[in-house]
Amino acid sequence: MDTLTREAVRYLGYGNHAVDEQTMALVRTSIEELRDIARDRIIYRIFELETDGNESVKIGKLDIKSKNLAKNVRGCSQAVLLGATLGIETDQLIRKYTVTNMPRAVVLQACAAAYLEEVLDQWQDGLKAEMLEEGWYLRPRFSPGYGDFDIRHQKELLQMLDGAKKIGLTVTDGMMLSPTKSVTAVIGVSKENVPCHRSGCEMCGKTDCIYRRNSR
Repeated sequence: MDTLTREAVRYLGYGNHAVDEQTMALVRTSIEELRDIARDRIIYRIFELETDGNESVKIGKLDIKSKNLAKNVRGCSQAVLLGATLGIETDQLIRKYTVTNMPRAVVLQACAAAYLEEVLDQWQDGLKAEMLEEGWYLRPRFSPGYGDFDIRHQKELLQMLDGAKKIGLTVTDGMMLSPTKSVTAVIGVSKENVPCHRSGCEMCGKTDCIYRRNSR
């Protein structure tokens, strides 16, 4: 099972349970359909970063209070702000199946989440190589909504990125992203090479979560 398929299955919440052949076939065909329809786009900017190492983080003119984010970017002097989306086409595909084939719509939701993470991982690997040539190291992505990093900061992040104009990424009054299969995030940039995990599950204290990576 390749990484994308394994992650899609994890998002479906199978945990320690084996995946039946019918579901696995649906996951694989859904991934193929996503690869054809998704129009992934990423925008990013690099800002100066200041932190007191406790809970105060300042990125450009954006002030954030978050112990989790402050820990993630401790020792960093710059930050990458990013926005990424699979595009309205993915939302339209999921909505179509919500009306005509609900099981496929559920699987597509999971596959799209996993696919977006794969796109971001590959993009971040490329940025990591570029930054390393200049002596900079990247920390893990950290998104609004993780831990105590308030999800309301998504609106400010997108304003700083001009996300609506550049990649059609907006945020609703309820702080949900549109298109829905999208993400915003902060990546700390440091001159110090600090070993750390890239993934989000390691930052979460809910160890009994059925969606948790490596739960099997």
